[in-house]
Amino acid sequence: MQNRAVGHYENFPVASWLCPPAMRPVLQALYHFARYADDVADEGDAPAAQRLATLQALDAGLVALAQQPHTRGLAPPLAGLAQHWQAWRLPLQPLRDLLDAFAQDVRHTAHGLRYADDAALLAYCARSANPVGRLVLHLAGVHEPPALAQSDAICTGLQLINFWQDLSVDGPRGRFYVPQSRWLQVGLPGDTDPAQAPPAQARAVITALVAEARGHLLRGAPLARRVPGRLGLELHAVVAGGLRVCDRVQRMSPAPWQQRVVLGWRDAPALALGMGKLVWRGYTGAT
Repeated sequence: MQNRAVGHYENFPVASWLCPPAMRPVLQALYHFARYADDVADEGDAPAAQRLATLQALDAGLVALAQQPHTRGLAPPLAGLAQHWQAWRLPLQPLRDLLDAFAQDVRHTAHGLRYADDAALLAYCARSANPVGRLVLHLAGVHEPPALAQSDAICTGLQLINFWQDLSVDGPRGRFYVPQSRWLQVGLPGDTDPAQAPPAQARAVITALVAEARGHLLRGAPLARRVPGRLGLELHAVVAGGLRVCDRVQRMSPAPWQQRVVLGWRDAPALALGMGKLVWRGYTGAT
């Protein structure tokens, strides 16, 4: 579930006013852990080996914390989690999955690797995005398999549209998320740069990718009706925001590989309308 601040795109709903107050401190601790680890993977000038070593140390710290929760001598992101570990019975595996995905980002960027097909990219999303939703549902006491599947769909959809929103940013940084199979389907090499592709073919690829992201969001949208109270409203807002980004990426000019999509105050009416549809009537179409 993603919120855009000035500098970062966040998968966590960063304790907005819609979140239950009792949940905000643990959500903030989870967010700060994920933000720290993601920055280790993506920011600064450290070599890949150093980034991977830091992520491995965080993983070892998580395992130790799960075995015997304590706050003594822990690095700040782990110490923040330790304060809430027992009270919320935080699950270990989703956090380890996030670290594993961040390590994959390091390896892919270091070697200029690309995802071969949709299945490979979705497998990455299952570790880079879906654990976030599962952690939030854990905090809400929601554990039913259908709810988990809907959460996975929302988080994957948000992750995918984040990729297509960030094409102009990720490419120059050596981060490539458009699967090679998508370019091959329109008769182009698998390592095509969208900025260098014929506009009609590049637009066809982006249209298909946005449609896939939208489909994931719509499949997951009914989750908000399963989750009680203010957290359900938070989910409605998150899905409405994701759908609005889908619309903006699809329609934007210049193309998304030339300029980044950022939601602003002019999107507020469309966001309000989209959230209203989700809350009152159920979602049946585009915003």
